[in-house]
Amino acid sequence: MIPPLLTQNCTTIALANPLAGPDQALATWFHAHLTPLFVTILRALCEPGSSEWVGITLFFGAAFFAWKRWWPSLATMVIAVPGGMLLNELIKLLVHRSRPFVDGPFVDWSGYSFASGHTIGATLLYGQALLFLIPVLKSPRWRALAIFAASLLVLLVGFGRIALGAHYLTDVLAGMFFGVLWLTFCFFSLKPLRRRPRLPGKLIPDLALVEETVMTLSPVPVTETREQAPVLSR
Repeated sequence: MIPPLLTQNCTTIALANPLAGPDQALATWFHAHLTPLFVTILRALCEPGSSEWVGITLFFGAAFFAWKRWWPSLATMVIAVPGGMLLNELIKLLVHRSRPFVDGPFVDWSGYSFASGHTIGATLLYGQALLFLIPVLKSPRWRALAIFAASLLVLLVGFGRIALGAHYLTDVLAGMFFGVLWLTFCFFSLKPLRRRPRLPGKLIPDLALVEETVMTLSPVPVTETREQAPVLSR
């Protein structure tokens, strides 16, 4: 159970929103201009942040990491993405903010509004993918392209949720903020896991073999050659 006092404090913070005017104006404008075609396009834009898409992507990512036996990467992905989405659900329950619109021809939303689950899901998924890809991509152009693509996906998902009337602008901004904050926390707290040495027999050769190789390649001491050299008599 969530303490009532904590819930009241979080609700007060949500109501004392300095962007309440732009929030409501933007939501009202989009709600008045929704058409069936526009809604279809917006729903397609939101799909990369849906729980179904995130779940399917995580499944294939987990299968790939398990096949490669990259256990630190698998643990990092599982903690960062689903963990952050669960944290967002807790924030929703704490803040208890209603959605901009719950009635209308194109509105069928349930649950709470703050923060946007689609936006934080996209931020976590594609942000963590960037953290995996950036060290691998050597070219600055490819790195810039990856960052641009991930950022564009997150922005499109957030825009779609605002335009559909599912979230306010501040809900989407909060989803991005909490997503980046959680990824940063996971990145630094899971560093010891990524630095753990690999299993013996994979990349670490047998110690006896290394010792034998060193003994074989080491030069013969000069003293031994002098002792073994024959003494010529005159």
